[in-house]
Amino acid sequence: MNKLKLNSTQIIIGSFLLVILFSSLLLTLPISSRLGVWTNFLDCVFTATSSLCVTGLVVFDTATYWSLFGQIIILILIQIGGLGIIMITSIIIIILGQKVSLFQRTTLQQTLSAQQVGGIVKLTKFIIKGTIFFELLGASILFLHFKNEFTILKAIWLSLFHSISAFCNAGFDLMGFMGKFSSLSSLQSNVLVNTTIMFLIVIGGLGFIVWDDIVKHKFDFHKYKLQSKLVLFTTFFLILFPTLFFYFFEFNDYPKDSRFLVSIFQSITPRTAGFNTIHPAYLSDASKGLTITLMLIGGSPGSTAGGMKTTTFIVMLISTFSIFRKENEATIFNRRIRIEIIRNALAIFMMYINLFLISGLILCIIEDISLLEALYETSSAIGTVGSSLGITTKLSNVSKVIIIFLMYMGRVGGLTFIYAIMPSLNKKSGYIYEDVTVG
Repeated sequence: MNKLKLNSTQIIIGSFLLVILFSSLLLTLPISSRLGVWTNFLDCVFTATSSLCVTGLVVFDTATYWSLFGQIIILILIQIGGLGIIMITSIIIIILGQKVSLFQRTTLQQTLSAQQVGGIVKLTKFIIKGTIFFELLGASILFLHFKNEFTILKAIWLSLFHSISAFCNAGFDLMGFMGKFSSLSSLQSNVLVNTTIMFLIVIGGLGFIVWDDIVKHKFDFHKYKLQSKLVLFTTFFLILFPTLFFYFFEFNDYPKDSRFLVSIFQSITPRTAGFNTIHPAYLSDASKGLTITLMLIGGSPGSTAGGMKTTTFIVMLISTFSIFRKENEATIFNRRIRIEIIRNALAIFMMYINLFLISGLILCIIEDISLLEALYETSSAIGTVGSSLGITTKLSNVSKVIIIFLMYMGRVGGLTFIYAIMPSLNKKSGYIYEDVTVG
C-alpha cells in the first residue's frame, strides 16, 4: 500500500483542523468551565476555532464562563494560531537540535508567506525572538495599570493574556467581570492601555517579512522589499483615513480628551483584532459599513492577522488605476507587478466577497436579522476579527457552523484551502483566444 503523501497546503489546513478538534474536547470537560459542568461540543468547537483562528467571536464570555484551565487552553490556542502551527512545530524541532528538512522548510515558507526557502530557519528564529520581546514588553506595560486594580498574580495574568491576544490580533479579553462581553469599554479613556493594545495589534499585523526589512534597513525605505513598502503604505492610510472619518463624523460629540483615542482605536481594531472600547451596535450605519470594509481587508501576509490582506487590497487598486491610465502593466514604487500576482489577488478578493455575501444572506434568512447585522457578523468571521453587533450568542447551530467555517477559511487562507483540495493542473488548454467585451 502506498503511503499517503500530503503537500504543504494540505498539512497546514489539516493541522489546524486536528488542533481544533483536540482542544474542543478539552474545553468540553468540566474542569474548563467555572461551574464545573460539561460544555456543549459545538460551542467548544466554535470557541476553539475562534481562538486558533485568532478571531475573537465568542458564545460565552471568556472571563466569566471559562475557568483558569479553560482560559489557559484558549490562550495557548491564540498563541499557536498567531504564529502558525507549522512554525510552532519548527520551533520545537530547532529547540531539540534536530535538522529541519527541506519539506518542512517549504511548508514553513508557505506559512510565513516568505518569498524563498533560503534563510527560512533563520527567519523563524528571528520571529520567535521578536514575538517573545513584543509580548513581554506589552505585558510589562499593561501590568503598570492592572497592578493598581488587582492582586499581583491576577495583574500578571491579565497583562499576559491581553498582550498575547492583542499581538496575535485575537481580540479575546478577560474584562467580562466589568460587564459580560464588554471588551475594553471600561478602559475607553485609559491612554496607557489603549496605546499598548493598538501598538501590539499593528506590530503583529504588519507581517514578519516587514519586521525583517525594518531590522535590516532601519529607516532606509528605498531598500525595503516591495511587499514591505506596500504593507507599510497601505497600513498607514488604512489607519489615517478611518481615524479622520470616525473623529469628524462618528465621535464628534465625545469629550476632547477621549475623542481621538476612541477614533484611532476604532480604526485599528477591525484589522483584525476585535477589541472594542465602544459597543459596535452604537455605531452609525455608515461607520458599521466602514468597519465591515476594514474587517474584510484585515492585516498583512505572514502576520498574526487575517482578512484578505492589505497587499491583496492594494494590488487590486494598483491594477485598477493602471487600467484607468491605459497602462499595459501595473506599477508602483518603480516596480512592476506580475500578472500572476494580480490574478491571485483577484481570486482572493472574489472568494472573500462571495463567502462574505452568501453567508450573510443565509444568516439573514435563518436568524431573521437585518442584512447589515448578518454581513457585519460574516465579515468579522472571515476577516478573523471578532467584533460583533451582539448576535453571536443568539445564533442557531446551523449559523454557528457557517461562522466556524468562515473563521477557519479566514485563517488558513482561501487559496491555501483551495490548493489543498483541488488537483494541480499546470497545463495549457490549447484553445484559441476570443475577445469578450466587459464593462
